[in-house]
Amino acid sequence: MKKQREGVLVENPDRRLSEQQIKLIDATSKELLQDPGLLCYNQDVTQLFKDAGAELEETEGATRVRLGSDLVEKALQTAPSTVVLGARNPDNRLVLDSSEPRVRFVSGSETNIWLEVDFDAAGNPQFTRRNGSIARLKDAAHLAENLPNLDSFIRCVNIRDESVTPENKDVNKLLASLNNITKHVQAGLTNLGALDDVVRMGEIIAGGEKAFEDNPIISFITCVIKSPLQVVEDTAAKLMAIARKRVPVVISSSPMAGTTAAFDEFGMVAQINAEILAGITIAQLISPGTPVLYGSVPVRSRLDTLEDMYGAPEFNHYNISCAQMARFYGVPSYSTANVGDNDRPGIQTTAEKMLTLMAVPRSGAQYVHYAFGLLDRTSMFCPEQAVLDDAHIGMVKYTMSRPRISEDLQKGVLDTVREVMQTSHKTYMYHLPMPTKEDIYICYPLENEEGGALKAAHEKYNQILDASRNPLPEAVQNDIRSNVPGVLEETLQ
Repeated sequence: MKKQREGVLVENPDRRLSEQQIKLIDATSKELLQDPGLLCYNQDVTQLFKDAGAELEETEGATRVRLGSDLVEKALQTAPSTVVLGARNPDNRLVLDSSEPRVRFVSGSETNIWLEVDFDAAGNPQFTRRNGSIARLKDAAHLAENLPNLDSFIRCVNIRDESVTPENKDVNKLLASLNNITKHVQAGLTNLGALDDVVRMGEIIAGGEKAFEDNPIISFITCVIKSPLQVVEDTAAKLMAIARKRVPVVISSSPMAGTTAAFDEFGMVAQINAEILAGITIAQLISPGTPVLYGSVPVRSRLDTLEDMYGAPEFNHYNISCAQMARFYGVPSYSTANVGDNDRPGIQTTAEKMLTLMAVPRSGAQYVHYAFGLLDRTSMFCPEQAVLDDAHIGMVKYTMSRPRISEDLQKGVLDTVREVMQTSHKTYMYHLPMPTKEDIYICYPLENEEGGALKAAHEKYNQILDASRNPLPEAVQNDIRSNVPGVLEETLQ
């Protein structure tokens, strides 16, 4: 087996859909891609579909594209069933096998707000909103490096420094991350013109073009379809360019039930599935074999404000069903869990997050993002919340672990019970497991007598901030300075 982060293997993934229901959704999605079809706002994609045999119909401002099911099926046949996400440290790479329900937990979302937590003299928490910056992104990556249950890093802080421009943003947001973490780094591409520079930087860090191909330390997210069923001009161009370079890419779709998608599970899953299939088809038409992830991010609308809503039961239904569809097509699943709608740490946030965290990963989705530190849906990042989330994810992973029941353990069980029954105290206190490779939860992992779990998380975050970092070697940094335009010194400091 290739070196990789272990994650957690789900023995018997939860299923909502029967085999018949999966085939019904598949048929419905493919019918949607024919009628009403896609509204395409990118002329290159329109031509790509035309050359592949799709039917076209001109409409006002866009071209209606009707995809035949044979075209989609051909694309699915060339999409790899296993996608490797590399890392600076090879032990941190991820091998996402669509046939293996091995779950990894990932950060996510480009938040503009960093929620700073402090405590007054009486021990009461104080919350201050800060703008995202290079320095805070570097701290977030360093924190992620030291959270044991975080398996991959989607940069979670938008850099808004005065020195950041549309032209240099991509290079610096990825470099700030890579210089502070040895796990995989993933992000959306802000500026198509920066793609060559970003890939060149990845090749320098990985050790060359071939090394980057074997160990792609960065990957991308593309929201190529605007729900419902509209191909976006700029994101489609980015997907095409990324596919030509054959860098791993997430085909992400995020319709909102009740506004940009149907509220019912059948309607939602059929539509998002159609949208993701359309994105996969574009990538495979450009470059067959491009490594893609089935990026389902279905949410529902609050019916009073029409904002997106993550802490709702339907969210679980949508995501579990989408994970099954990804498995049906043999494409690794990029899924969503552990998002809270509240804007600060607390019992409401924990309840909302745990509602999805205890459900969606049990579907066996290979890559669960948005799982660390997000508040106020996906608009705010809080490092203390990330520490809390890491503790809770550790408990969830242990909950999903395999039962340790086998014939070779039977004698030990019998011997222990018989020995205890011979004692006067009749307790097992002298038979507690010694520390082993497996986690043993002696108590709740974050406790502080004065400030509770939040204070304990605050203290742990500060300890991590003080821990030594593992930056890129000086020679690599100098190579990047010489060969990648737009690098800011504050990114490397």
